[in-house]
Amino acid sequence: MNVPAHLRDQLLDHAEAMLEAGESEPGIRALARAAGVSAMAPYRHFADKAALLAAVAERGFATLAARLAAADAEGSDAERLIAQGLSYVAFARAHPALFRLMFARPVDSACDLEKTRENAPAFAILADRVAAITGRDDADATLGCWAIVHGLATLALDSRVDAPAPQVHAVLALYVAGISRPT
Repeated sequence: MNVPAHLRDQLLDHAEAMLEAGESEPGIRALARAAGVSAMAPYRHFADKAALLAAVAERGFATLAARLAAADAEGSDAERLIAQGLSYVAFARAHPALFRLMFARPVDSACDLEKTRENAPAFAILADRVAAITGRDDADATLGCWAIVHGLATLALDSRVDAPAPQVHAVLALYVAGISRPT
């Protein structure tokens, strides 16, 4: 079988589709079948299933970062941070399996927020906006904001709360008011 040059992207597309269709962890052989290539062809791009799933998660984080950047494009600092939160929760709802995969990967050690900011564009967008609101780099305020939106997203995915967009907006507005520097 001939291996298409775009096979890596094609395999990632199929893996995302399989996740969203309910497959908890798409296998490499199933992806090869879906792509119409030999069972060994995906191994040219991924060492194993873990590498494949890591690539799917990485792609999800890139998509999330792009959406957060778009949400962060207009408005006051407070409006931008709230728009980011709404976008984060909407992304989780639109891609629940991908969202869960993105955050299911084990980490080497406890979360180092500065390292996270350097290596994760989505987190950097959040941290930059929080810094604009607080007037300084504020790891506690950044972690608090991330915890709120991630918690709301997770609670919504687990059917623990409905959290419609107006309610998410209201929760985030309360948080932003609390971290805003006095004018």
